[in-house]
Amino acid sequence: MRRNLIDAQNMASFDSRYYSQNAERRFFRDSINAPLLTREHEVELATRWRDEKDETALHEIITAYTRLVISTAKRFRNYGLPIADLIQEGSVGLLQAAARFEPERGVRFSTYASWWIRSAMQDFVLRNWSIVRTGTTAAQKSLFFNFRRLRAKIGATDGPLAREGREQIATELKVRLSDVEMMEGRLTASDQSLNAPVGENGENEWQDFIVDTRPLPEEIVFRHQDSLSRSAWLYEALHELSERERIIIGKRRLSDDGATLAELGRDFGISKERVRQIEHKALEKLRSLMACRVEQPGDLMLE
Repeated sequence: MRRNLIDAQNMASFDSRYYSQNAERRFFRDSINAPLLTREHEVELATRWRDEKDETALHEIITAYTRLVISTAKRFRNYGLPIADLIQEGSVGLLQAAARFEPERGVRFSTYASWWIRSAMQDFVLRNWSIVRTGTTAAQKSLFFNFRRLRAKIGATDGPLAREGREQIATELKVRLSDVEMMEGRLTASDQSLNAPVGENGENEWQDFIVDTRPLPEEIVFRHQDSLSRSAWLYEALHELSERERIIIGKRRLSDDGATLAELGRDFGISKERVRQIEHKALEKLRSLMACRVEQPGDLMLE
């Protein structure tokens, strides 16, 4: 009974693949054999869809130019994604082109739609080629889709590129050399699970060797409490200084835009050397007052 059930499941799976492949072949054949549109008929259909939302006109346009989607999808098949998914994404781009096409501009729909189809497929490839997001900027996107072609153009087929090759690619695509180096590393490496075992019979996983350099939660709490304590001690110590000393320390050490010695000298009518002496004396007082609070003066981190 169990053997019969397994055979039935295998047969059902085979039938499903068979019908799916047949449907795909029919779709390709019908798309390639669909009649081309003349410029006049194309303008008429586009106008009917835009002005009257005539779905029959839209269907005829999409059917006629699905061959463009298929031919574009074949150019992206080397990225390891199913061509059926690429065609679906390209069809979305084709629909977007139909929604935005302006027939009175005198441009053929195929020319206009090519950009939308290619853009939709490129976005799909970038989203699904790797679990790590790739091509987040225009420069990275240009590198991703042109790196292999330019690498072959300069005759570098195996191994890492020489610096001259990277510089040549950076110059041709008008991107930074660091971007070329980063993309070369991304394209020559593959995704790997952190749960994958290390070695053939290893019991450890890759994630076991990743070191978290961030402070522990208790360290964060201790540092926060220490910072509050030091702030309170500094506030009390400042009030032990003279008014002039407090002003100089405040403007020199406790302000985002620290005042210069010359500026403070003009304010107080004294030389900048005298200001420096007062500041030095005030800092010594602060260190002395705060050192009484702790066993290890070095813990204050007071500069």
